Amino acid sequence: MKSNKAEIIEFLKHDFPQSLVNCEIEDVFSKGSRLIYKVDQEQLRPGGTVSGPTMMTLADLALYVAILGEIGIIALAVTTSLNINFLRKPVGNQNLKGECRLIKVGRSLIVGEVWIYSMGMDDPVAHVTATYAIP
Repeated sequence: MKSNKAEIIEFLKHDFPQSLVNCEIEDVFSKGSRLIYKVDQEQLRPGGTVSGPTMMTLADLALYVAILGEIGIIALAVTTSLNINFLRKPVGNQNLKGECRLIKVGRSLIVGEVWIYSMGMDDPVAHVTATYAIP
C-alpha cells in the first residue's frame, strides 16, 4: 500500500519530528523521492564545506521517504548498510538536494541510491547506496 507525500509528512511530524527540522520533502514518486536539506552554519566544517554526516542524514531520510512512498507507512524499516562516495566539495552557503531512486524493492530488503547536489551545481557532490530491512 503506497503512501503519498502528505501522509508521509504527517507520519514524520508525529513519530519522527526531528527529521523535518532541516529537511523538506519536495516530491515523492514511484520508487523515488526528492528532498532539500537546509544548510546553515551548524552543518559546516572548517573551510566552508558541508559535513559528511549532514549528507548522510539527507541520503538516509530520502531513502526512508521513498520506501514509505513505495510500501506504505512502516515505522520499523531500518537502514542495514549505507555507503557514501564524496565526489566534490559542496558549496557551504547553498542548500543540498537529494534525489533518491529505489533500485530493488523486495519483501525483506530494499536497495536504493541517492545523488546529492549543492543547489545551483550541475554535478553531484556525493553518491550514496544503501539497503533497508523491512520487518
